[in-house]
Amino acid sequence: MQRLSEKIYRNDFVTSFPGDESGNPIPRQTPGMLYSKVRPTPVKAPRLIGWSEALAADLGLVRPDTPEDVGILAGNHLAPSMDPYAACYAGHQFGHWAGQLGDGRAITLGELEAGGRIWELQLKGAGITPYSRSADGRAVLRSSVREYLMSEAMYHLRVPTTRALSLVETGEEVLRDMFYDGNPAFEPGAIVMRVAPCFLRFGNFEMPAARKEKENLTKLAEWTIARYFPHIKGADQVLQFFREVMQRTAFLMSEWMRVGFVHGVMNTDNMSILGLTIDYGPYSFVDDYDLNFTPNTTDLPGRRYAFGRQPAIGQWNLGCLAGALAPLLPDTKELVAILEEYPKVYWSAYYDMMAAKLGLDEVREEDIALITDWDKMLAALKPDMTLFYQRLAALPATGESDMAARFHDSFYRALSAEEHRQLTGMLERYLARRQTSTLPPEASAGRMKMNNPSFILRNYLLHQAIERLEKGDESMFLQLQEALKKPYDEGHDPALTGKRPDWAGSKAGCSMLSCSS
Repeated sequence: MQRLSEKIYRNDFVTSFPGDESGNPIPRQTPGMLYSKVRPTPVKAPRLIGWSEALAADLGLVRPDTPEDVGILAGNHLAPSMDPYAACYAGHQFGHWAGQLGDGRAITLGELEAGGRIWELQLKGAGITPYSRSADGRAVLRSSVREYLMSEAMYHLRVPTTRALSLVETGEEVLRDMFYDGNPAFEPGAIVMRVAPCFLRFGNFEMPAARKEKENLTKLAEWTIARYFPHIKGADQVLQFFREVMQRTAFLMSEWMRVGFVHGVMNTDNMSILGLTIDYGPYSFVDDYDLNFTPNTTDLPGRRYAFGRQPAIGQWNLGCLAGALAPLLPDTKELVAILEEYPKVYWSAYYDMMAAKLGLDEVREEDIALITDWDKMLAALKPDMTLFYQRLAALPATGESDMAARFHDSFYRALSAEEHRQLTGMLERYLARRQTSTLPPEASAGRMKMNNPSFILRNYLLHQAIERLEKGDESMFLQLQEALKKPYDEGHDPALTGKRPDWAGSKAGCSMLSCSS
């Protein structure tokens, strides 16, 4: 175990591609460049408030206890071998081409080799970069707490994700218009160090393709495949690469649906080529099961990125990636064929996932109709998703005289007599199927408990923790940081596992957020 300042960092990305070496942070277009070197902007009074011991252990790092090491997490210091940069990429935002985007408030410090893997270390909120456009490159405590906690929460939920190593208060204030309504206010600033094997996005490939920089596009594809997909060999490497990104994306979408996660802003610049959840902004878990729910005010009224639309948007975004890779191939026929495999791959992953949530041994042909009707029932009755599946996992395999009554506390309204009958009928069908399972009841219940969390980071809990943290009270932040490590365990504080309270249904920051969140 070593200190951050003692580690030797690699800088493979900047040594492999053309970039702007000037160090000039002024926002501008950077044609021909895959990155721009830029140093973080120092902050006034950095204070470490969040540290992921689990991730630190994987990286071989000890908790920072010196001004120099805390300074690295805040952008005030650099280790001698760090060569920081901001990446240049493009993207489709809300279905429209946005042109050059890039790391507007993220700066990659370097790459760390640990545990046989290479990890990129990136500061979010560390100051202006050539890709900040009209913004300041900073992040507020509110958004930084959300990214720090949710990154680690998703990891412990076993959902593919980027990670978060640290959360640092900057001692400075940042001006933000939270809802873009002309009412800006100063908020405390913060910086997250996020960590991933790779932060490459679909947009990294879209940028050189759009600029017709075929040499850069070719080099990026070859480097990405050799580094992150070394098992891919042969003359059709680009097609194999696209197929694997497609498969990883489909699996990620099924995992989001498993835990009820809504990303909120699935632009192509927020899509990882490794199939990781990346860029935590106006996200939410669903409370009541609503396929049309979006937590992002910017996504209204179209609800493009609503909960139930995420899998389809995954395919749409893959279509953009296919378009970016097309210049590397003689024609698009095989790319299109792979893209058209997506629905089959996704639904296979989805049905396997649902079998796990329902405690079934496997997915049989007749289970497709059961799962389809099950989903329709949830969409119609809108129970609290997390609580409903918790009640289901505790349901005796032989059923009860009034099974539906067991679930009533997971609803946000009283069920009508007809809805009660609908729920009862669906539960009877489900239990009849379980009776034919090869899994004994104990194994079935165990499978359900491993796939249905008892604790999720609901928006209202995050909101409460942020409000208290802004007043100097770290207790709830620390409580959530501990709870998220064991999301499938029972025995959590009941105050953390109940339904969304009525007051949180319409309060800003609890139900709806903006892209600046």
